[in-house]
Amino acid sequence: MVFWIFGYGSLVWNPGFEYDEKIIGYIKDYRRVFDLACIDHRGTPEHPARTCTLEQSEGAICWGAAFCVRGGPEKEKKAIEYLERRECEYDLKSSINFFTEKDSVNPALTGVLVFMSTPDKVNNKYYLGPAPLEDMAKQIATASGPCGNNREYIFKMEKALYDIGHEDDYIIELANEVRKALGIAGSGSPKEKKLLSSTHIPLKSHLSPAKVCPLPEAVPVLAMDS
Repeated sequence: MVFWIFGYGSLVWNPGFEYDEKIIGYIKDYRRVFDLACIDHRGTPEHPARTCTLEQSEGAICWGAAFCVRGGPEKEKKAIEYLERRECEYDLKSSINFFTEKDSVNPALTGVLVFMSTPDKVNNKYYLGPAPLEDMAKQIATASGPCGNNREYIFKMEKALYDIGHEDDYIIELANEVRKALGIAGSGSPKEKKLLSSTHIPLKSHLSPAKVCPLPEAVPVLAMDS
């Protein structure tokens, strides 16, 4: 049995489960957005963090990594159970086609699992929806949880995409806005593509927390994001 999962957020740099193969590639008609609340990794119910989810967008592509798990039902079950605990704030699991640079017409993989959230604030209590860039940046700059602060998450996301050779202008623009909110070096236009390591990130922000609506408690999970 072979099991594939597509990572487009923290899974890109920290899958956290045992896998047998990793392929860099993309999915079609989806784009990465920071519209999902995180209240147990990099935020709290009182001050949710913003993390990645996918939004349908015709003609868009989203780069990331596909991870393969081989070795039988037990190994697959272990990986799935881990992912469902980690991705508990996502309310939809889908099977998608995965493409690589070698062929943009025929998928390299089919039936690849992906976790995402639906844009329904009634049925999905963790969906925050879009907001002005400045407001999102202030929320990311000030949120923090058991796994660390929210700003580190977006900076790691930016670097992970840089490392695989497929930067995302949306992520770069938002990351630079976070830097601007924090008053640290590296702010500027997205095309400047300036990356900072976590050592450049202030441990304490001079900003007051963004005003966000508290969310209900999540099911307790291990601190496994990074």
